[in-house]
Parts: sequence; C-alpha cells; structure tokens
Amino acid sequence: MADELTLEAAERIVGAAKKKAAEINTKMDIAVVDAGGNLKAFVRMDGAWLGSVDIAQRKARTARWFDMETGVIGKLSQPGGPLYGIEHSNGGLITFPGGVPLKNAQGDVVGAIGVSGSTVENDHTVAVAGAAALGK
Repeated sequence: MADELTLEAAERIVGAAKKKAAEINTKMDIAVVDAGGNLKAFVRMDGAWLGSVDIAQRKARTARWFDMETGVIGKLSQPGGPLYGIEHSNGGLITFPGGVPLKNAQGDVVGAIGVSGSTVENDHTVAVAGAAALGK
C-alpha cells in the first residue's frame, strides 16, 4: 500500500532523529508509530532516561490520534482551553512538545514520531528532524 509507513521509512526517521540528538548532545528515546498508532520502530539511545520510553511512545500515539503536534494540543489543553483535560483520555496522552505527525507527499498522515529525553524544546527539534526524513 503506497500510503503505508514502511519499516525502511521508519528506520530512516529514527536514524535522522538519532543524528539530530547527537548533534545537540542529548540522549533520546525515539518512537515511530504507523497510521493505526501501532509501534513501528523504537530506539533508546545509550544512557537515555528509562522513564522516557513510555513518554516517547505516548507522544507518537497522541500526535497520530489527533493528527497534530503534541505541543499544539498542549496549548489547547490549558485551563479554560477547548481541550482542557484531554490528557486523561485514551489511557493517558502527552500534551507537551515532542510528538509530530508524519505526512506523505500528498499530505496524508501515515504515522507519527515521538521523542523524549531532554527539554521539550530539544524533544521537538529531534522529532521534527526525524519527521523531515520521511520524504527522503
């Protein structure tokens, strides 16, 4: 299926994310999920936080289930916001930066990447670098 996220693409995305993490001198947990939110590829860099294994996977699933970056969901889920409390749904979502949907050349969401292990700014930077590798 042309719109399916292949293992080769998922591994390329993880590789690009690992490269960016090394460039900014941080250790990350990196998860890639397919269009159904199922784990397709995962890596825990040497020395990355154990607690971030679950967070990275939840960021990826959150980004896929709502087809938007987790940081955007976080802004909408603040007290008084239209999505306030959403993080308690779906068995627990992550609503801070580090999750990014993966879109094919036609703009269809085919999966998502979730990254955790540093500041949310670094998590987001590494996730964006990984996502950019989808089309390569």
